[in-house]
Amino acid sequence: MPRLTITLSDARHRALKEAAARRRKSIAAIIEESLELTGIRDLNSAAALVARARASAGLAADEAAALAERETRAARTPSP
Repeated sequence: MPRLTITLSDARHRALKEAAARRRKSIAAIIEESLELTGIRDLNSAAALVARARASAGLAADEAAALAERETRAARTPSP
């Protein structure tokens, strides 16, 4: 598995360690979950998601891709 080094503020690192301890999970697991929840996926996972959406909604490939893009952008846009 690849390794990654990131730089966090002391406060963010402390908060991450506390969250991991509260949830009885590793910091890596917390980060993986966070990435998943924010929609960060590999191309194959994204393609599978679009395929499932197409199958259940009866959309053409271009319609499903456009809908997935709109929904992803809406989910990633911070609320005021």
